[in-house]
Amino acid sequence: MRDAFLDKITKLAAKDKDIVLLTADLGFGVFEDFESRFPGQYFNVGVAEQNMTGLAAGLALEGKKVITYSIGNFPTLRCLEQIRNDACYHDLNITIVASGGGFSYGQLGMSHHTTEDIAIMRALPNITVVAPSNPWEAGKAIEALIKNKGVGYLRLDKTNGSQDNANDNYELGRALKISSEDNDNDNDNDNDNDKDVSFFVCGGIIQEVIEAVELLKESKISASIISMHTIKPIDKKSIRDAVKNTKLLVSVEEGNIIGGLGSAISEYCMDYQQIPSDFLRIGLDDKYSSVVGDQAYLRKQYKMDSQYIAKIVQERILKKL
Repeated sequence: MRDAFLDKITKLAAKDKDIVLLTADLGFGVFEDFESRFPGQYFNVGVAEQNMTGLAAGLALEGKKVITYSIGNFPTLRCLEQIRNDACYHDLNITIVASGGGFSYGQLGMSHHTTEDIAIMRALPNITVVAPSNPWEAGKAIEALIKNKGVGYLRLDKTNGSQDNANDNYELGRALKISSEDNDNDNDNDNDNDKDVSFFVCGGIIQEVIEAVELLKESKISASIISMHTIKPIDKKSIRDAVKNTKLLVSVEEGNIIGGLGSAISEYCMDYQQIPSDFLRIGLDDKYSSVVGDQAYLRKQYKMDSQYIAKIVQERILKKL
């Protein structure tokens, strides 16, 4: 996803000199081409994420379209006060990019496990929160966020996630249906009347869901998969359609379930009296991920891999029969 992001901003920066990329002592071997092509549009601020956000605010106030970039929690939690007071309060055109969402940097320990970011960033006013599920969505997301003018948060996974859905029209706040059954990318969720399960997923962990759906087929359980790439603003219609047409709603996210995607869906359901027949949240169960290992290992360790997803969903469906 990072490469898709870089490819897109390189193309955009060539046409728009107001696009500025800031990074905090990162990007070696990644941003050299961008720096050499656009020397006045790239600044490495060093290990100083708070200052990076302050600099971004100043540039944005002068009309620049600023991207701040770092890994994991560093461009978000480390400089939360600056994001809140400088960027969001003034509703500036700043896109905050975190490379390595969830357990992408699993071997580096909990300091690099990005698991509370969605909940915390979603709580800020004047911000759009996006976690694409594949490289195509990542490229479309950064383009849309730059054009959106307000503050955006883009969470990039180190995995590729689902297949590219390049036949779709991308909009912030509009979910995309990923079909593992017939490979069509039909976005009309009203076609899911006969589905047992509706999966709502953000990020590259969607690949685990795609594999889980294949396993569920063996038990004659049908499912739709919705890439909820934008967590804020949430796509209300896709939730409403799923509540109406399926027996079980499942949210899957590579992060804490408190305040994340599942919470956003729950809030909509309660606020607008769209009560699902059954609802299940899959993610990190309100704990710190103290185990160290690669992304696949940690997904299995914390019960969000394809085998676990298929097992728990099968159990929930069978209880309703």
